[in-house]
Amino acid sequence: MVISGRWNGPPGSANGGYTCGVVAGLLGAPSAEVSLRAPPPLDTELAVERGDGSARLLDGSTLVAEGRAAPPPQADPPRTVSLEEAEAASRAGLERWAANHPFPTCVVCGPDREDGFGVFPGELEGSLYAARWRGQAAPEQVWAALDCPSSAPIAHFGEGPPIVLARLHAAIDRLPLDGEELAAVSWPIGIDGRKREAASALVTGDGAVIARARALWIELREV
Repeated sequence: MVISGRWNGPPGSANGGYTCGVVAGLLGAPSAEVSLRAPPPLDTELAVERGDGSARLLDGSTLVAEGRAAPPPQADPPRTVSLEEAEAASRAGLERWAANHPFPTCVVCGPDREDGFGVFPGELEGSLYAARWRGQAAPEQVWAALDCPSSAPIAHFGEGPPIVLARLHAAIDRLPLDGEELAAVSWPIGIDGRKREAASALVTGDGAVIARARALWIELREV
């Protein structure tokens, strides 16, 4: 298994959501929980280990990620968000998002990636965030699109250490059509020390949720 350099998150490592989606694909389950144990390397041959309802990626002796099939997460958006609201939120929040982004070349939400997903969440009322995304049909890309927006309600935006994904529990009800317009909606769950939890969902123009996730993020230690 090799994750192409195109799918980077932080510099030199793969996007966390994309990596989790790769592991979920190995499981062949519609819903899975995947934990990241080390920064996922790019353009590197990774070993795959499968068990009873579980899968792992290893870089030599280093465990990179492990996942298991799981029931769908409880992650329903607090309210319906239209495509127009999502687009307006992105436009309004782009300057703040781009000015303080810790990983500006991230393939999903990096403002410096002209070939990226272009997902730039902006704030609505009530700690709800939204961005508009033109869907891509590969499952691991859907996992990636669920990942980055979930950081928005719990990120520092330049006022403290960055946060990185530690675990993603996601379910895909259906894959988006290639190029389908969707709203990526996210909201906070809670903060406990360096641990930060949030949820996200991908919503169609008629309000149907087609994928959802709960994410655990870890604040990096200051150096």
